[in-house]
Amino acid sequence: MNKYVDKPAGEESLYADRVRVYPRAVRGIARNVKWALLIFCLSVYYVLPWIRWYRGPGRPDQAVLLDISTERFYFFDVTFWPQDIVLLTGGLILAAVGLFLVTSLFGRLWCGYACPQTVWTDLFMLVERWIEGDRNARMRRDAGPVTLDKVWRKLAKHGIWLFVAFWTGGGWIMYYVDAPTVTMDFWAGRAGAGVYGFTFLFTATTYVLAGWAREQVCTYMCPWPRFQSAMLDEQTLIVTYQGWRGEPRGHGKRDATTAAKLGNCIDCMACVHVCPTGIDIRDGVQLECIGCGLCVDACNDIMDRTGQPRWLIKWDTLARQAELAKGQAVEAIRLIRPRTLIYLSVLAIAVIAMGTGLAMRSLLEVSVQHERAPLFVRLHDGALRNAYTLKLVNKYDYDVNFTITVDGPPRATLQVAGASEVPGSVINIVVPADSVGAYRVFLDVPPGGKEAPNTDINFLLRDTTDGILLKRNANFMGPGARAGG
Repeated sequence: MNKYVDKPAGEESLYADRVRVYPRAVRGIARNVKWALLIFCLSVYYVLPWIRWYRGPGRPDQAVLLDISTERFYFFDVTFWPQDIVLLTGGLILAAVGLFLVTSLFGRLWCGYACPQTVWTDLFMLVERWIEGDRNARMRRDAGPVTLDKVWRKLAKHGIWLFVAFWTGGGWIMYYVDAPTVTMDFWAGRAGAGVYGFTFLFTATTYVLAGWAREQVCTYMCPWPRFQSAMLDEQTLIVTYQGWRGEPRGHGKRDATTAAKLGNCIDCMACVHVCPTGIDIRDGVQLECIGCGLCVDACNDIMDRTGQPRWLIKWDTLARQAELAKGQAVEAIRLIRPRTLIYLSVLAIAVIAMGTGLAMRSLLEVSVQHERAPLFVRLHDGALRNAYTLKLVNKYDYDVNFTITVDGPPRATLQVAGASEVPGSVINIVVPADSVGAYRVFLDVPPGGKEAPNTDINFLLRDTTDGILLKRNANFMGPGARAGG
């Protein structure tokens, strides 16, 4: 379908002009499912940031919020911290393996129905049809001269496209900043440069990708079509043209005379005209096919008009089609096979690992770091002092009081730097709710004891509310100690 650009005689060009695709409107099962999913996906996208979820005083009440300023991801009752990055990794693995499984079973189901590019492109094309008409009207108008009718329709279309793209970009920002607050600040001119900048960026990308690039994104920019060949096999349920039934092609209705000579395909090109990527499904499995099934709806309509059986184009496997072409008995669709079992097993392991990690994750985390410069200090009374940085993470929605002791050198005393309390064997530290506290702690060992260069010790931290005991290993340095020893 592509035409090579002009080139000098005898020189072959590797570039081709884009042949613009004018998809025609169609009705049917696939189209109805796509409309339903479009409404669902867009509703979730635009409404979700406005849902409120009470988490206690002083905490965000937005149900889903990735708060960059506090480094928290709030998802209804669950709060994820930067320390939970492993759970994010697990979530991405789940999504990837789930996509592999769906593709191996049903082809590019995600691409055809739920991919953001597909959803917004469908919405943009709906606006285009409302204003400029269906396929033939748009083609005639674009090929014709510039008229007032043509200008106002183009301006109206692109104006609505920009409006939709703007609310798309603004909706994305609301997942990172409180939705009501950022909306008021945006229109009052009080929002930060980042809010305006990213809103413009997402507006521009939505407008360009869904309005102008369209099928170019699916064909050239998206890497998934290149990966899908490794996921598909002869048992994958995909959109398929039944060539054994449709060939040889020929125009017109079928009667007793023509039925014996021609197949069911009347070569009307309806399947091509409704395709959002402009391909001919009758050529077989192709990289550009997103598996939307609109060609199925178009062909069924033509079959009804010509009085022929439906489903000349249908969802089926290549193995079943090969058997039908040979007139053999058709086997049942095999959903369970080695490839899908592997994906299911990996998916199950990932789900179990994620669930276990989420259920067993600690809401209290402690790290102890010995200060390197200096390793120790000799006090005026001859005592040895080591300094440590205790980092305490409290993920609860209430303050946690820690009592801290040390299992180590006898008669050792603890003191928080800058605190007014007298050094003792026990210190108390209160970590506020939903916060990270870093404290500098001195450990002093009086003179007269054995001054080993390196002594293993343990910091024992007990939550006085729940009685949880946390134990962290450290070292006490003395004369002769070296950094890293």
